[in-house]
Amino acid sequence: MRWIEVCCDTPEDEISSRCEELTSLGAEGFVIESENDFQDFLENNHQYWDYVDEALTQQFAGASRIKFYLTDDESGRAKLAAIQARYAVTTSYVADSDWENNWRQYYQPIEVGEKLVVVPEWMEKPDNGRLPLRLDPGLTFGTGSHATTRMCLTALERFAHPGVRLLDIGCGSGILGIGGLILGADSCVGCDIDPKSPDVAAANAALNGIGPDRFTVYAGNILSDEGLRSELGTGYPVVLTNIVSDVIIPLSAFVRRFMAPGGVFITSGVIEGRQDDVRTALERNGFTIESHSSDDDWHCFVCR
Repeated sequence: MRWIEVCCDTPEDEISSRCEELTSLGAEGFVIESENDFQDFLENNHQYWDYVDEALTQQFAGASRIKFYLTDDESGRAKLAAIQARYAVTTSYVADSDWENNWRQYYQPIEVGEKLVVVPEWMEKPDNGRLPLRLDPGLTFGTGSHATTRMCLTALERFAHPGVRLLDIGCGSGILGIGGLILGADSCVGCDIDPKSPDVAAANAALNGIGPDRFTVYAGNILSDEGLRSELGTGYPVVLTNIVSDVIIPLSAFVRRFMAPGGVFITSGVIEGRQDDVRTALERNGFTIESHSSDDDWHCFVCR
């Protein structure tokens, strides 16, 4: 089935009333695109990112519009005609398959470091002798394509071996912890501020034959929740975090409490221009930088 995508430019202070009017004409399932809402969201969620793609910013520049979808049949076209009689709208056409499957074409196996290959769960493992790390890219962030993820997994090859327990702070999709377990670590505990992360990480772990006896994920804010910090425990030979600089910097003040003596802290998510801030914080809190790598304007530190 084809669908008609309808876009209706609307002054921001009229969006609610316009949605009510469109509903009375048979429309439903509205998507609101607003530059003000976009900027407010960015301003109030700095903990999630240091960088926003310029193309995304441009997409919302000056935006104040309502989008919705009608079936491309007699009923849907009748609704469209009634709406066009009252409002100036633009239309385009999409098919079910566009939503259901076309996004998959953008995901291919990704070789990481010397040992791993990240494989979308619907694809066959490449015959390249590497260890497959299977993920469902549709579940959440963290697919192996980003430079910070690749750098963390590459660094992890040196330290993930039998007898090692991992702690992944800000684990997202679970890719770092799962990668460490595939590389040979015994177990991993993760945590993330996103309440969806435990289920998503568990699902991705299951794709790799890893159960809750080896991989456990908690949801919560490690910076503010002392109870969560206590629940995570101590004595980890390897601690991982791939977040953003504004989280790494305060985290560096107490991450040692989780680490075993002589343990290693692998941290990335550091955008170009913030690496000196992160280095200063790490060294101020007693860490020695063992290595510093960069890729595509992002930085990764391995320290003890």
